[in-house]
Amino acid sequence: MFDLSGRVAVLTGGAGLLGRQFTRTLLGAGASVVVADLDEQQAVEAARKASAENGGETLGVGVDVSRPDVVERLAAKVKARWGRIDILINCAAIDPKFDVAVAHQQANTFENYPLEPWRKSLDVNLTGVFLCCQIVGREMVAARRGVVVNIASTYGIVAPDQRLYQRDGEETQTLFKPAAYAVTKAGVAHLSRYLATYWAPHNIRVNTLTPHGVFNAQDEQFLRRYAERCPMGRMARPDEMNGPLLFLVSDASSYMTGGNLIVDGGWTAW
Repeated sequence: MFDLSGRVAVLTGGAGLLGRQFTRTLLGAGASVVVADLDEQQAVEAARKASAENGGETLGVGVDVSRPDVVERLAAKVKARWGRIDILINCAAIDPKFDVAVAHQQANTFENYPLEPWRKSLDVNLTGVFLCCQIVGREMVAARRGVVVNIASTYGIVAPDQRLYQRDGEETQTLFKPAAYAVTKAGVAHLSRYLATYWAPHNIRVNTLTPHGVFNAQDEQFLRRYAERCPMGRMARPDEMNGPLLFLVSDASSYMTGGNLIVDGGWTAW
C-alpha cells in the first residue's frame, strides 16, 4: 500500500529542512526522486547524499519555480531520463524564519511591510505552485495518472499568533510573522481543492499537507512560548512529517483528493 517502486517524484524545495526528509522517505519507499531547489549546488548535493545513505535514484536540479521556462526545462529533463512523472510535491516556499541568527530580519510591522517581499512571496509560494502544477500536470493528464501534494501551513488556516515572536522585556513588539506567508499558504490550500475537482476525471489526486512548528534551532524563549500554546507541548521533529507525506503520495490514500492533512500537534484544535 505504501510501495512507490517504479514511480518518479518531483520534489521542489528539495534541499530544505523538510525537503531532505521527504527525499529520504520517498527513496525508502522505492521511488526515484528529483530534488529541485533554487540553489542548484545544494540540490545536487542533497540528491547525492540521499542516494548514498538510502540507495535509489536521484537527480538534483536547480529550478526557480516562479519562471515558467525553467519549470518547463525541469519537466523535460525528468521526462528525458525516466519517461514519466508520477508524483509532484510542491515544498518550495519563502518562509520567514525566526531562528536565532535570522530573526531580526522579520522586524517589520504590517503597516510598514515593504511591497517587494510581498510580491516575491506571491511569486514563489503561490505562482510557483501554480506553474509546477500546470506544467507537470500536463504530463499527468496525458498519462491519465498522478498525485500532487502541496505543502501549506496552519497559518493558511488560522492567523499567526504574533505573541510567539515578541521578545521578553519588549514594551513594543518588533518581530512579526508577515501577512504574505499566511495569505500565500491559504491560497495554496485552495488551489489544491480547485485542482482536485478539476483533475479528478483524469485520475489525478491533489491534496494538501499542512504542517506547523517544525523544530529548527529556534531560541529557548520561542520554544517556551510555543510549548505553552500547543496542546502537545512541543514543536514537531522534522521527521514527523514523513509518514503523512508518504500516506498522501501512496496508494494508502487512493480515495482521498481535495483534502488537507493537518499535522500540527493540535495547534488548530483550540
